[in-house]
Amino acid sequence: MQEFIEFTLGGVAFGMVYAAIALSLVLIWRGTRILNYSQGAMAMFTTYLALIVINHTGNYWLGFAVALAAGLVLGALIERTVIRPTENKPPLNAIMVTIGVLVVLEGLAGLIYGGTFRAFPAAYGIVGYKVGSIALGITPNDVFIAVAVLAVSGLLALTFQYTSIGLRMRAAAFNAAVARMLGVRVGRVLTLGWALAGLIGALAGVLVTHSTFLAPNSMDLIFVFGFTAAVIGGLESPVGAVVGGLVLGIALNYVSGYLGNDLVGLGGLAALTLVLMVRPSGLFAPAQSRRV
Repeated sequence: MQEFIEFTLGGVAFGMVYAAIALSLVLIWRGTRILNYSQGAMAMFTTYLALIVINHTGNYWLGFAVALAAGLVLGALIERTVIRPTENKPPLNAIMVTIGVLVVLEGLAGLIYGGTFRAFPAAYGIVGYKVGSIALGITPNDVFIAVAVLAVSGLLALTFQYTSIGLRMRAAAFNAAVARMLGVRVGRVLTLGWALAGLIGALAGVLVTHSTFLAPNSMDLIFVFGFTAAVIGGLESPVGAVVGGLVLGIALNYVSGYLGNDLVGLGGLAALTLVLMVRPSGLFAPAQSRRV
């Protein structure tokens, strides 16, 4: 029973990171119908910037803020420079562009920083909590990860639901042509969506890298799991992204704990395959999406 509790709570932190990646993918998909395969590489690149700032200043929170700001700028820059020209082109064009961005960012990181794995500090302690003699399998840093991702998710939900910016983003996602006729500057809205996705991806990179180390391809597997979480929850649903991330994180922690770490990747693939077979649109997809 103690092991079960440890594995369950221990999976929450990774699940929240997968949820952050999934949420960033959902943001872009809802607005542009593009799957951003470079999201992991963007997170990796901004995490390198955070590490440089931390190493030079000794201030974790300054590095944290720089990573988020860099993610915001990088997301907007990529949308403006390489994604915008693919509008009204075959969908495969945009997919190939995002894969190209992935290759370029990982190549640049390798040239600038080298391929050596680097340690990244945690925001808070990594010694697990205990209740009496029972280890809970969760640390102060895990609690911070969960709170940070939930806070960002809540702010996004409030923005979409109760602000004029959120209304414009929803209108642009629903029907860009009609939104333009109603005076919505769709181009700016899409840029904002990519910028927010870049920020959320940067958050995921900073939060997870203390336990995975940092290298040019260190976020590749995290992106795969984040994509799986997005599919589980439904690419239309921000709530589904968070729930899908949590479910996947806990499930993969069970696989790691009971069956061995070598089977974690296979477990993620099995989860993705199962959802695609049973509910291709995701568990939280809107009714209209499930009928398509």
